Amino acid sequence: MIVKTEKVFPEFSFTEGEMLLINKPYTWTSFDVVGKIRNSFKPLKLKVGHAGTLDPLATGLLIICTGKFTKKIDEFQAQEKEYTGTMILGAGTPSYDMETAVDETCDISHINEDMIRASVSKFIGDLDQFPPAHSAVKVDGERLYMKARRGENVELKTRKVSISHFEITRIELPEIDFRVVCSKGTYIRSLVYDFGRSLQNVAYLSALRRTKSGDYEVKNAFEVMELVNHIRQLKEQGTLK
Repeated sequence: MIVKTEKVFPEFSFTEGEMLLINKPYTWTSFDVVGKIRNSFKPLKLKVGHAGTLDPLATGLLIICTGKFTKKIDEFQAQEKEYTGTMILGAGTPSYDMETAVDETCDISHINEDMIRASVSKFIGDLDQFPPAHSAVKVDGERLYMKARRGENVELKTRKVSISHFEITRIELPEIDFRVVCSKGTYIRSLVYDFGRSLQNVAYLSALRRTKSGDYEVKNAFEVMELVNHIRQLKEQGTLK
């Protein structure tokens, strides 16, 4: 017999300030999550922000801050992140993920497991990484993805990132699963693209999940709507604060 247990929520003080762990759904933007939670507080006007963007096609841990805790966003954002994901070897896309269609393919019949695992060591430590052309990085005051959608060519600049752990967890070509622990600002899409190039091939990111940020884990996160419904219930009870 399966016994369903009711979700136990802590006693929140959203106005004073809360740090909330949210499991971001697939295709939602980070701003979608912030907006949904902010709107659930209405008519209470409350500051709400997130500590580190997740791409729409990624899932997993998104840290949301409310009230006075929004002042701590930079602190949370600076923490090391852990991701798990899947790349497709032998095919490439302009966005380095599934946002855009495959526009490049390469033969992978000669690539073996030893070659794949040997390439991992090239990506441990401090790296100079180019952001994807389809990214939220600003150039001349405009997001790169806006320029990319218009077909504009932009000279990209590298940024310093650090990868402390990178391991291959499954190889079933063309799919390769991995886990990576990295610094703030690391683009996993770019890591996958560069990994493909290190094998003199191409690759794109087909799945990504943020599992940790600092000491916070996605297994302890709320689903968006379960938190929103709880906030609505507090409003009905007159106990929202």
